[in-house]
Amino acid sequence: MPPWLKVLPEGVELAVLVQPRASRTRVVGEHDGMLKLQLAAPPVDGEANAALVEFLAKRLGLPRRQVTLVAGDAARRKRVFLAGVDAARVEAVMSQAS
Repeated sequence: MPPWLKVLPEGVELAVLVQPRASRTRVVGEHDGMLKLQLAAPPVDGEANAALVEFLAKRLGLPRRQVTLVAGDAARRKRVFLAGVDAARVEAVMSQAS
């Protein structure tokens, strides 16, 4: 299991490194033990956080309410909780090139 994926009783937690204001939103790969994502949204008024939640929900086929930003609200390093999802599925989906 990759270091950025942590299994919890109710789901999984991702350790994410975001790069806002990228040309497009996509998974870049692993960086420093975290899952690196580029987000097209700017880090203004929570836009990047909203884009992150939306991207993860859509990519994993989850309703938005199952994706929660746990830590790192104003930082590039964030922790995101995904409720009711299988770790193997998250790893498989996130490891695919976007």
